[in-house]
Amino acid sequence: MRPIQSIETKIISPPKLYFSVLFATHLLDIMSPKCVLVTGESRMCLLYRQGMNLFSVLGSEHGLLAAARLAALVYFGQRFPEGLGGWDVDEPPRELHGLVLKPTLGMSLFGWKFGKKKFKEEERQLQANNRDFNLQFQYASNSIKTSKYNVFTFLPLNLFEQFQRIANAYFLFLLILQLIPEISSLAWFTTVVPLVLVLAVSGIKDAIDDFNRHRSDNHVNNRPVQVLINSRLKEDKWMNVQVGDIIKLENNNFVTADLLLLSSSEPHSLTYIETAELDGETNLKVKQALTVTAEMGEDLQKLSDFKGEVKCEAPNNKLDKFMGTLTVHGEKYALDNEKMLLRGCTIRNTEWCFGLVIFAGPDTKLMQNSGKTTFKRTSIDRLMNFLVLLIFAFLALMCFILAIGNGIWEHDKGYYFQVYLPWAEGVNAAAYSGFLMFWSYVIILNTVVPISLYVSVEIIRLGNSFYIDWDRKMYYPLKDTPAQARTTTLNEELGQIKYIFSDKTGTLTQNIMAFNKCSINGKSYGDVYDLMGNRIEVTEETEKVDFSYNPLADPKFAFHDHSLVEAVKLNDAPTHSFFRLLSLCHTVMPEEKVEGQLVYQAQSPDEGALVTAARNFGFVFRARTPETITVVEMGETKTYQLLAILDFNNVRKRMSVIVRSPEGNLTLYCKGADTILYELLHPSCGDLKEETTEHLNEFAGEGLRTLVVAFKNLEEKYFEDWIKRHHQASTVLEGREEKLSKLYEEIEKDLMLLGATAIEDKLQDGVPQTIETLSKAHIKLWVLTGDKQETAVNIGYSCNLLYDDMADIFIIEGSTSSDVLTELRDARKKMKPESFSESDEANVQFEKKTKKSCILPEEQANGVYGLIINGHSLAYALEGNLEQELVRTACMCKVVICCRVTPLQKAQVVELVKKYKKAVTLAIGDGANDVSMIKTAHIGVGISGQEGMQAVLSSDFSFAQFRYLQRLLLVHGRWSYIRMCKFLRYFFYKNFAFTLVHFWYGFFSGFSAQTVYDEWFITLYNLIYTSLPVLGMSLFDQDVDDGWSMQFPQLYTPGQQNLYFNKVEFIKCMLHGVYSSLILFFVPYGAMYDTMRSDGKAVADYQSFALMAQTCLLIVVSVQIGLDTAYWTAVNQFFIWGSLAVYFAITFTMYSDGAYLIFTASFPFVG
Repeated sequence: MRPIQSIETKIISPPKLYFSVLFATHLLDIMSPKCVLVTGESRMCLLYRQGMNLFSVLGSEHGLLAAARLAALVYFGQRFPEGLGGWDVDEPPRELHGLVLKPTLGMSLFGWKFGKKKFKEEERQLQANNRDFNLQFQYASNSIKTSKYNVFTFLPLNLFEQFQRIANAYFLFLLILQLIPEISSLAWFTTVVPLVLVLAVSGIKDAIDDFNRHRSDNHVNNRPVQVLINSRLKEDKWMNVQVGDIIKLENNNFVTADLLLLSSSEPHSLTYIETAELDGETNLKVKQALTVTAEMGEDLQKLSDFKGEVKCEAPNNKLDKFMGTLTVHGEKYALDNEKMLLRGCTIRNTEWCFGLVIFAGPDTKLMQNSGKTTFKRTSIDRLMNFLVLLIFAFLALMCFILAIGNGIWEHDKGYYFQVYLPWAEGVNAAAYSGFLMFWSYVIILNTVVPISLYVSVEIIRLGNSFYIDWDRKMYYPLKDTPAQARTTTLNEELGQIKYIFSDKTGTLTQNIMAFNKCSINGKSYGDVYDLMGNRIEVTEETEKVDFSYNPLADPKFAFHDHSLVEAVKLNDAPTHSFFRLLSLCHTVMPEEKVEGQLVYQAQSPDEGALVTAARNFGFVFRARTPETITVVEMGETKTYQLLAILDFNNVRKRMSVIVRSPEGNLTLYCKGADTILYELLHPSCGDLKEETTEHLNEFAGEGLRTLVVAFKNLEEKYFEDWIKRHHQASTVLEGREEKLSKLYEEIEKDLMLLGATAIEDKLQDGVPQTIETLSKAHIKLWVLTGDKQETAVNIGYSCNLLYDDMADIFIIEGSTSSDVLTELRDARKKMKPESFSESDEANVQFEKKTKKSCILPEEQANGVYGLIINGHSLAYALEGNLEQELVRTACMCKVVICCRVTPLQKAQVVELVKKYKKAVTLAIGDGANDVSMIKTAHIGVGISGQEGMQAVLSSDFSFAQFRYLQRLLLVHGRWSYIRMCKFLRYFFYKNFAFTLVHFWYGFFSGFSAQTVYDEWFITLYNLIYTSLPVLGMSLFDQDVDDGWSMQFPQLYTPGQQNLYFNKVEFIKCMLHGVYSSLILFFVPYGAMYDTMRSDGKAVADYQSFALMAQTCLLIVVSVQIGLDTAYWTAVNQFFIWGSLAVYFAITFTMYSDGAYLIFTASFPFVG
């Protein structure tokens, strides 16, 4: 950057900057968007541009404003090191030489956000080895920050966050009231001690969490990396890496930033990576550099001279997608995700590789995905917030009544009683006295909203979460996987589940694929027949095909139909073409560490099973490069030229490859879903299509996963034109996917059908029994799967979801909106004819025009029904005018199976039920396609299966097998719900009983805001005397043990209906507390009224009455918790008796003569 000599400058020292920031933050809105900081040996100058004019920091501004402008821009330029105090102006960091600050009007002062958002990046442009060029775009550096606080900001920020809770803010308000002498009716410590304790516990937890984040940030930012600077590799820290730098990574290194792979030590510049930190998957994935960059190898001079220019998409959170172009010597090359190494990955089995930094620090896809997830709250949380507001209203009513009483008493009696009991200073009217007493009673009666409520709830949830983590009956030894509660705020919600939405593959099934059957040229293979021609069932004892003739066969592969091997050996052309297609059309990568021992790295189990099948039948996929695929066909090695890969996605539901055989023939091979591929077949395939369809239906009827395979011979001239257009489409940034999709559709026409594959995916252990048990608990299960209808239905029968005794199973497969509506209404009419009457409750609600979503009532069908709907029809049913019809019809069914659904549709179905049904939903899945559904449901459960850990990472609870779901719900969920409800009922009861004694006492003390109990009892009542017994009950109580909970799933029903704690139950607790407070006040009052001791002195003094009332209260609430406890343990006994013992010990100490003499002001009572 060219320094500017003729502009006046002002040098400001760091301390001055620091204070300037503090005093002038409100002036920062006038910051200009283009700013440059130039530094020298000991001087600096800030330049900014407005229109066509260039100004220095002192242009027309002086003093504090100038200092503030410079301070803010220096401090909030994202590249400046943290903390101004640590910067010596005589030695500015090298990063500040010629630094271009980010063009942003927004800033962050000590964690607080001010100003406007930064400008949105639309497209990224960068040059390799050219920092000056790249700096003009103000891209983020590679430093990350995930912490929330620092030493200076922790206290104010954390307190601000904690006082956003209504209860904490309320108690702070009370503390302020207690500092006003005219209305203070209690000592300050009665509020300060519990408030400080609660804030301290939460603050320490937050501090520990943030300290760990700081430590993690520092560890990551200071990792070493080799950066290529001036033809030499220089070791630097991660945080100093800039966009456009070329860095070297070695085996087992973490990837520093999002890199474009340039070259590697492996043949064809392959690089193996592990993505466990990104998506939890441990199987290796392969990335490959462009040939034009791979040629540079590890030649540092060539790499330093590399001036490639990259244009690509702006930073985003799409892990599986990248779009860009690389321009080298005027030639454009398409960039996609297969050429990118993302931050969070680890280099494996690769000695070294070089990469060009595309996204750094907060712009990397890993950091873009670390945003806040939706905070889930339980129905009890929402109810508690409502009840706390209700209690506030009740408190205000009580204080108003007592204030009115005080005004009347002072007017009628107190006014004439001032000689003995003078009014407080400044009080000159009964009305004013009543006003002050209102606030005094707010302080005294504040315990109806106990500050310890929220802390106790968190402790209970944490304890119940540990029970899930520690449960050995939910531990899966084969994979060393325990159950895990990944959140501690949703436990009791597990006891209220009404709807379960489940994925099929990998959740109900094992997702371990085995090639089971196939159809080739109209002939079905895979079944075994006896000598009479009768089909026999395949078991472990059935004779397996001998593949010993093939030295490269996989010994684990099992197949039983010998006729298929004979067809291969007889050189049957369609059979050879079939297996040739399976060996060529895939994205599998082979590893051969030992000669002849092949290991396939497949991104999906389906692909691995198909390639392994081709391998065993004599078509062995041996190696691949960016341009070739090597296959050993019946012992003969052939290398095919790979010309194009037409990728699979959820819309296309197929993948194709275009290859040139050693003989020079051009062929397109395609495999995909039957519904898609059938539309692309040549008309001459009609007869073969019918035969194959019959076989497909048979396979699907057995619960097998099916794919159709086809091919097409291409003309050389047409292909040359098509590949040119393909290259042009793949190098554009805007609309690349749409253009490529059109090209794919153009060439994937008039395909010749070869046959179909059928892969078996077995049910997990215990799935049928689990579904049957959950059904008895009146939990409805919806299966949302991408499989075809026949496969899903068959799995439904095998796992007891569907059965022959059902009254009917409705199939919704309409191809228009009106057809779907008719089918849904016909189904509902059969299940509940009266649901069409105008007086039906749901129909009445439809008529009401409300802005809020309409909660539909539960409707019972006249029998047991099932519903099956495919993805095409579901798309219509999810439209605005049909969604309520879908919910009404589907929710009357016991089982719903949605087939051929996309990940988005899964989430939409869950959202639909949440919207129209007052029910708690749970979604369970094992793959990345289940993440949106898991996040949408009230509770998300992830299964750590074959498809990686993405579902687990997004879930609230996780385990290894579907069968553990019944224990999670029927045991842990039910216990957590019952314990939480018991806790809340008792907690509100004991506080109403405690607090309302003050209310009754007001009528006998001239409404003077005098307390019944002594101040230390008020302070310690919720903190010590009654806290542990209720926690003991809430952590250990069981109405029945886990065995009975599983044996009688009907016990789960009360939680679904929320019977144990609701508004009615709260009113009961409240009335019970009011009744107890009446007894606890009037019985001691009556017992001591006009009584005398044997020496003739009165017993009815304040101290004796207070002691008797508080002792009675503590004994009564202790007896009550004993009656509420259903399952006694040594811990419960210790907590209850121990709390009483502590009370008497503290009371005897406080009422002793010694305590009185030492702390006369704090302990006014004499023993």
